[in-house]
Amino acid sequence: MDFIKIAEEAFATGKEFPKFKSGDTITVAYRIKEGNKERVQQYRGVVIKIAGHGDKKRFTVRKMSDNIGVERIFPIESPFIDSIEVNKIGKVRRAKLYYLRALTGKKARIKEKRAASLKA
Repeated sequence: MDFIKIAEEAFATGKEFPKFKSGDTITVAYRIKEGNKERVQQYRGVVIKIAGHGDKKRFTVRKMSDNIGVERIFPIESPFIDSIEVNKIGKVRRAKLYYLRALTGKKARIKEKRAASLKA
């Protein structure tokens, strides 16, 4: 039993990320290794789903790249995630936003929660 905890602590990144939910627009700074070089890539998009729990939690971020929808799944405990920044807090009524895949243009926008409505 103790060996499992030691192994989990060794793999745990221990980084604290801001709280976010489906509908929020976030920027994920992700480290990419190319050969012997390493760079940080900013991936900005809308969180369309959060799945799993605990250290197995992962979230899917969708962004538009040249009118093509690109989705990427990030494990929350990934050692390659440098930072997560919440850009906009979205106002949505469901947890999984799969319907965004079928929408384009202005229809695919998500309303932003304003500071005035956060007081309630």
